[in-house]
Amino acid sequence: MTRLTILEYPDPRLRTRAAPVTAVDAALRELIDDMFETMYAAKGIGLAATQVNVHRRLLVTDVSEGHTDPRVFVNPEILARDGKAVGQEGCLSVPGYFDEVERAERIHVRALDRNGKTFEADLEGLLAVCVQHEVDHLNGRLFVDYLSDLKRQRVRKKIEKERRLRAEGRAGETSRAPAI
Repeated sequence: MTRLTILEYPDPRLRTRAAPVTAVDAALRELIDDMFETMYAAKGIGLAATQVNVHRRLLVTDVSEGHTDPRVFVNPEILARDGKAVGQEGCLSVPGYFDEVERAERIHVRALDRNGKTFEADLEGLLAVCVQHEVDHLNGRLFVDYLSDLKRQRVRKKIEKERRLRAEGRAGETSRAPAI
């Protein structure tokens, strides 16, 4: 398996709308495995193919504490949303920043699994939030798009400063954004 490079905001490739997956084959399953490895290494709970510069409708999640519940969603569609929940979100493509986002509390989703079999599921809680967040990525939307313009500008400047410091070999000289 290979660890993939995660694109970081404000990279314009994150705004690309992903195309449907046309074949669930060995190459796609290899990508799925690489995405899980990348997500786990980055200490994430979800990853969309768009985030690793593959613009196909694929996402992986594992919201369990011990990496015991890996889930694959190929060509995911959110068919229904119910309730509202506001919670802290972060993103592997927006490192070190967390803010409150309102999402549906429960969703009904249809997708293909890693073998190409269609399934539907009712999701709630953290898994529902995670799937909504990753589907947004597949549609070219980021969680910072839910924030005010001012907050979004602050995030962009902070990430650009972090990137500049990393390039100069001075990473970590700025503080990480706290969970708000």
